[in-house]
Amino acid sequence: MSYSCREAAVCNSQDPSCTSAKKSSVANNISNRSSADTESSRDSQANPSPKPLAAMKVKTGCNSSDVGVPVTTEEELLRNPIITPDDVLGLQKITANYLCTPEENIHDIDFTRFRIRDMETGTILFEITKPPVNERAGDKRDLDPNAGRFVRYQFTPAFLQLRQVGATVEFTVGDLPINNFRMIERHYFREQLLKSFDFEFGFCIPSSKNTCEHIYEFPPLCEDTMREMILHPYETQSDSFYFVDNKLVMHNKADYSYSGGV
Repeated sequence: MSYSCREAAVCNSQDPSCTSAKKSSVANNISNRSSADTESSRDSQANPSPKPLAAMKVKTGCNSSDVGVPVTTEEELLRNPIITPDDVLGLQKITANYLCTPEENIHDIDFTRFRIRDMETGTILFEITKPPVNERAGDKRDLDPNAGRFVRYQFTPAFLQLRQVGATVEFTVGDLPINNFRMIERHYFREQLLKSFDFEFGFCIPSSKNTCEHIYEFPPLCEDTMREMILHPYETQSDSFYFVDNKLVMHNKADYSYSGGV
């Protein structure tokens, strides 16, 4: 089965040098539209319609002091048997390591496609598709266990001027149902938190393919911050944490360059 949704989101900048940046603990979900199309020959009565994806909730102003979350460190979290959403919301800088192993993804969540587009012009800014399983064959002993957990993005300086960006993600899930699927994504420049997103995807049925487009409304960054981000490629980084029932099951990382064409 295949399900799709489209969400709109707003996130505040965490740039302390911007006097215009507003602090807010929670931003209400702006809109939610869901649709489902069946790709299975199973009888519909034997497989009743699943609970629709919950409205995505987006929290802004995610410095730990803004949301009442205690400050945490990577070293502390690596000692914890279970890592929760509040644990990663307390982090004050990018992690140096992955906070969970690939084996902890017991729900077989697999991200197969990702696309970023400018909502104003429709221009595709970035797109990557994972090859089909039969094209990924090979000796698994030779594979990097962290392969597929890191993405490097290369943009032009104009990307930092965009106000509305759509990010489409396609993912599949395995044989187990997912009752509470949540992603927390935190973006840093050096050790400064730029923005933090908190998405709740809700219920995913077993053996389903899901597509969501998150529409981001970005506040402006300060000129000094943007200049430094352009001059120092890949020092802008992000952690993407994925939780099922409030337990960390996946951790992906990315870094960014905004100096393309310069």
